[in-house]
Amino acid sequence: MEAAALKLLLADPGDEGTQRCRLGPVTLSLLGVRIGAPLRISLPTGCCLCTAWPRHDLADGYLQVDLSCRTAGVSASDLKGLMLGVGQLQLLAYRRLKKATVKVVLESSALKKSTPSAVLQEVIRELLRNVYVSLHYVVTVPPNLKSPVVHIEILSVDPLTDEAGLITPQTSIKIKEVVTFEWYRHLSEDTVKMSIAGLDDAGKSLKEVVDLPFRFPKTFKKLGLSVPNGVLLIGPPGVGKSLLVTVVAKEVGAYLFCISGPALYGSRPGESEENLRRVFEKGREMSHEGPTILFIDEVDSLCPKRGSSNSAPEYRVVAQLLTLLDGVGSEGKMVVMAATNRPDALDPALRRPGRFDREVIIGTPTLTQRRSILQLLTSSMPISTDIDLVKLAEMTTGYVGADLTALCREAAMQAVFHRSLDSTEMVINIADFQEAFKKIQPSSFRSAIGLTECKPVTWEEIGGLEDVKLKLKQSIEWPMKYPQAFARMGLSHPKGILLYGPSGCAKTTLVKAVATSCHCSFLSVSGADLFSPYVGDSEKILSQVFHQARASTPAIIFLDEIDSILGSRSHCKTGHGVSERVLSVLLNELDGIGLKVTERRGSKLQLEGQCQEQSDKERKKNTRKYCLHMLFLSEM
Repeated sequence: MEAAALKLLLADPGDEGTQRCRLGPVTLSLLGVRIGAPLRISLPTGCCLCTAWPRHDLADGYLQVDLSCRTAGVSASDLKGLMLGVGQLQLLAYRRLKKATVKVVLESSALKKSTPSAVLQEVIRELLRNVYVSLHYVVTVPPNLKSPVVHIEILSVDPLTDEAGLITPQTSIKIKEVVTFEWYRHLSEDTVKMSIAGLDDAGKSLKEVVDLPFRFPKTFKKLGLSVPNGVLLIGPPGVGKSLLVTVVAKEVGAYLFCISGPALYGSRPGESEENLRRVFEKGREMSHEGPTILFIDEVDSLCPKRGSSNSAPEYRVVAQLLTLLDGVGSEGKMVVMAATNRPDALDPALRRPGRFDREVIIGTPTLTQRRSILQLLTSSMPISTDIDLVKLAEMTTGYVGADLTALCREAAMQAVFHRSLDSTEMVINIADFQEAFKKIQPSSFRSAIGLTECKPVTWEEIGGLEDVKLKLKQSIEWPMKYPQAFARMGLSHPKGILLYGPSGCAKTTLVKAVATSCHCSFLSVSGADLFSPYVGDSEKILSQVFHQARASTPAIIFLDEIDSILGSRSHCKTGHGVSERVLSVLLNELDGIGLKVTERRGSKLQLEGQCQEQSDKERKKNTRKYCLHMLFLSEM
């Protein structure tokens, strides 16, 4: 009974690498083992294979174990003070092995290049002599042996047995693969299942670049195709660019090496370029082991646009990065990926084929994408049955993935605040999400021009004006709520609506009711927001308002007191007034000739000429996706 529980201790320094575990005499007699017999010890994170030996002090209740032969998940730091039962120790029979195939892990790539295969074969034979092994176990070489080998993984044994196998001098050992320790550690990491929602098209595009050329190199060579060198990810902050690269790297089994621009800059001249060369050299070394992704986050800080300003240190870094990118495709299996939310700030020389061959644009999530993200976020949360994720997705216009994550977290915090922490029925209901909406706003709107917070107004709160309310519903609310009917009848939604009437006739209240009923982005712009003392600044502000609205469609732009903002061009004598220029910008934006590249909402955006070839299903899908309304307000 005294030996029923054993306290686990690590091996003494003299027992390191000997595969010995030390037991008390009572435990040895209970197990019925002889000295040197193989034992399998079952641990919470895996198993360990060792031989039984008595303790020097003959004390019972302890188990000193050497972890030189174990499964991949066992770590010495997780076993300190652990209590084990005698039932977790199993006596094994053993066989002498005829053949064994192993994977060798060396300390560095320099040792891998300098160590001859014949010498490595002799080192492995000596390290595995008289060692008990089992299939898929890892033999760790202790540092005191001063060997270039760090780990030896058993890939196959002959004869195949579930018991222990003894490697003798007559065992034929075949080295199947030699890898470095860093690459082996990357492959042995516990790959937690990560998933992305709403980024399926972008993820598919990245997998094509990383996986296909490295999996089928002969096919690409036969077709005369060169392997893509780089991919540039463009999207607003918080949309999931870095997460997408991490998930794709895990799925394709590539080594991910992340760097950031500010971390490369040094204090002395030439240090930044030296750091950049060192990073690419390490990426090339890892690419000889397998597919490698070199990810540069916030690349606009590392490679800004070269202009007329005198900034020689930055220009040298830009030139060095361009030179390194030109030499990526000729060596190894490395792909360079970069992410930015300011593509216009990048140097144009970076965005050409041969450097960044493909640009993947990730826009603000659409209604379907937001619903997928919310489903993923709430899958592990105890949410109430009265929560409709479709309605939540409609109410979160303009929210990116980071915003939705913060919204769900805030809703959970509200549930904690309103209920006892000891409550067994901790459920998140719709009221918690409504409270969270008051605190979490879309990150794209935090610095937006014209963003206002107005008290919600329902249609029932406005007396009379039934004809006006019906026309507003038909023009704004119906195209958003019933896009299939509009597509079926071939109707298009109006782009702009002008409300005019005397003061106090509820024009602004009607606009608030429209914004409340549609659950869409709402931007209110007045003359004070637009006009600036600097030439060209007013037009730029108005274009920025439209850009922000398109990024968060469906949206409503409300121009209050439009007569004070825009005038008639016939009244302008010089023809170069601010009002005339602002009017020209407004007319161009209303015509909607096209969208900027960075305003895409997905990879399947169709231009006006291609929309006629779309199927009815795609038209119905895009009716709500790109719905943008203008509301003008003027007095009589």
